[in-house]
Amino acid sequence: MAEFSTPTTEQEFQLNFAQLKPHMNRTEALYESSRCLFCFDAPCIKACPSGIDIPQFIRQINSGNDTGAARTIYEANYFGNACGKVCPTEVLCEGACVYNLQDVKPIEIGRLQSFATMQAIEQNKKIMRPGEANGRKVAVIGAGPAGISAACELRTLGYEVDVYEAKARPSGLTVYGVAPYKITNEETLAEMDYLQGQLGYRVHYNSPITSRAELQALEHKYDAIFLGIGLGRTSELGLPGEDRINVMGAVEFIAELRQHHHEVAVGRKVIVLGGGNTAMDAASESARLGAEDVILAYRRGKEEMGAYEFEYDLAKGVGVKGLFNVAPVEIVGNGHVQGVKFVRTETADGKVREVPGSEFIEPCDMVIKATGQAKQTEFLGLIEGLKLDAKGRIVAGENGQTTNPKYFTSGDAMNGGAEVVNAAAEAKATARAIHAYLQ
Repeated sequence: MAEFSTPTTEQEFQLNFAQLKPHMNRTEALYESSRCLFCFDAPCIKACPSGIDIPQFIRQINSGNDTGAARTIYEANYFGNACGKVCPTEVLCEGACVYNLQDVKPIEIGRLQSFATMQAIEQNKKIMRPGEANGRKVAVIGAGPAGISAACELRTLGYEVDVYEAKARPSGLTVYGVAPYKITNEETLAEMDYLQGQLGYRVHYNSPITSRAELQALEHKYDAIFLGIGLGRTSELGLPGEDRINVMGAVEFIAELRQHHHEVAVGRKVIVLGGGNTAMDAASESARLGAEDVILAYRRGKEEMGAYEFEYDLAKGVGVKGLFNVAPVEIVGNGHVQGVKFVRTETADGKVREVPGSEFIEPCDMVIKATGQAKQTEFLGLIEGLKLDAKGRIVAGENGQTTNPKYFTSGDAMNGGAEVVNAAAEAKATARAIHAYLQ
């Protein structure tokens, strides 16, 4: 029996995908901010990849200075509102809160962060402005967290900035790849409109860069180029039957769900392959779309999964079942998927080993592969002198400068895949490195 009924209207979809971190009202924000101890040498700041002065913005909220709080946040992280909702605060700032040492509920830092930034967005408070024009121009390829953060910081330094985005909307995985119960499209796009209105960079949508000639044109026109391209499609597993109908990648599934909501259909029994956070999202989303049975299949043990514990708990909470120490061998069916053939595994000396003669078939009518994303090596191969490592990641120095000195990068294309906050923080630092290089 399904935990959720299949949503057939937008209202039913919103009920099934209710926000995990709903917006606070002013009374809630004042109460929660009053609980903060305003620690000296606060561990929450150290745990934040973007180094937001968390006690400072919480104190500002508590004193009624919401605009000041938003300024404190945005000075450190241009994705302030989004990160308040999509960051794994449970293991970052809130996980570091000193209240955890006393078995007291930690401060809801993420929700307070979103409260302050949303006030600024809704009231269009002017808290950021471009720097004095310096006559130089930078191109940014990709309008995801890294690209937009780099564009914002470059504008504060006086650069003219053009962002080239292949898709029709900005913010990358924040609008195309994050589960709908973490943040809505409307919230994400409102922050993007706010940033662009504040700082005045230009975004060229539906403008993929796909040829060496296009890159040469950018190289001629701009003083530097920032690569914020992220990662590509879900990686292929190379399994027999992987091309059967109703087998899809988790990245593509989530993107479809974010854009089309209740119009997306799932199978009655769904098997999700993988053990990372994306697998947890795909499994939880399948259950919320009305799947009667959702199985999370992972080749190692439960304790070896890459997902955060709270993400697995969230999936279990909506009825997802775990199937561990199994590796997919084949996706079986006749045109449509009808099941997955697994072999049982065991881990010895850190290595996964198949157990001979232990194959079995788990019936299903849909398979979602949450097995990582491919690197965009085909595009990157168009850039002269650009080196990639053995895993297809862009090789760059600590300042984000690549082996082609005109190109800089940060975010998933360089680190191989991390959180939105990491991309935002890295890109801001790289933008300053571009400034230093051009000076």
